[in-house]
Amino acid sequence: MPYITLSDQIKKLGNSQRSDSFVKKLREAVREGEIDAADLPGHRFELPKQFSKRGSTETYSRTVRDMIIDGTPEFEAWFQEANKDLSSTRSGKIRVSAENIDAGLVDFKALAAQTRARMQASQSKGQALGKGRTATTKKSKANK
Repeated sequence: MPYITLSDQIKKLGNSQRSDSFVKKLREAVREGEIDAADLPGHRFELPKQFSKRGSTETYSRTVRDMIIDGTPEFEAWFQEANKDLSSTRSGKIRVSAENIDAGLVDFKALAAQTRARMQASQSKGQALGKGRTATTKKSKANK
């Protein structure tokens, strides 16, 4: 059975800026018994992610404890799925922009339908408010 270290596995990530999320995800999988891994006492490595300090342009990196992972086919399948999840956009929601619409990442027809529905709802709400005002005006004139 080949054993893999966490530090070597992080080098295979598609998006190195998500390495901290990968470490969290791996530790959770180990905790829940999906993956077999063990800490390597005294071994630490630096994450490739660059963290930035608030209000400053300064960046820094973090170190984490290294682990040894059982390189089974189940782990490889888990890694492929985790790597795919981490490589996609963070929120899973793609921003609406002209570039994303042109690229086909955003469905223009669905976006247009949402806009139309929102505009119709706004208009009908305004119409209902206007009708309510005229009804109260007629009542108050009748009472006088």
